Amino acid sequence: MTHHAALDATGLLCPLPVLKTAKRLRALASGEVLRVETDDPAALIDMPHFCAESGHSLLSQEETATGMIWHLQKK
Repeated sequence: MTHHAALDATGLLCPLPVLKTAKRLRALASGEVLRVETDDPAALIDMPHFCAESGHSLLSQEETATGMIWHLQKK
């Protein structure tokens, strides 16, 4: 999937992946897509919840051998 920015949040534990994602999204323009890579199991709950609460769109989530890749679109 095409993205405008990327964030490697591997090695970070809750709540850091979501906090860093929120900070990175603030730097993007509305409609731009952020690719986030995580390996924290809590991200499976935290990322969808963050998007629902903040209004950003969760475009995709993909399981990899080492974690998850998320594509979020800034509201």
